[in-house]
Amino acid sequence: MVASLLDRPLVPVANPDDAATTYEKLRPYFLEQDIDATVVNVIEKAGGAPDKAGVEQRQEHAEETFDAFEEPAETDGITVDTEVLYGTDIVDAINDAAAEVDASAIVFVSRGGGRLLDLVSGSVRSRLVAESDFPVIVLP
Repeated sequence: MVASLLDRPLVPVANPDDAATTYEKLRPYFLEQDIDATVVNVIEKAGGAPDKAGVEQRQEHAEETFDAFEEPAETDGITVDTEVLYGTDIVDAINDAAAEVDASAIVFVSRGGGRLLDLVSGSVRSRLVAESDFPVIVLP
């Protein structure tokens, strides 16, 4: 069952450290089977209020985040798709992206600290688990 859940995962990552950790946790599965993963980073928009940081700065951060996932993956001969998501609601953006790519599951590593805490813990993590139409796998 895990194999089918990892056929086409959507993998949200918040920052370079999170991306590197997430790749290391997923690495054994990538090496065992053919996985068609889409790695996403959500740029949260303020919805009428001033954004927390400039869009260009946040896009650069997203690229650095993707690099931290893609570089070790490429060393292992693995390629992944990446996509920057924009939205006022992180959970909605992730769920919409999962639907768009017909994801088999949403897969992430739950850890604390900074923006990562905002992305994959507390209410966001709980909402992903409770509100997603897709299976959600939270890696230790």
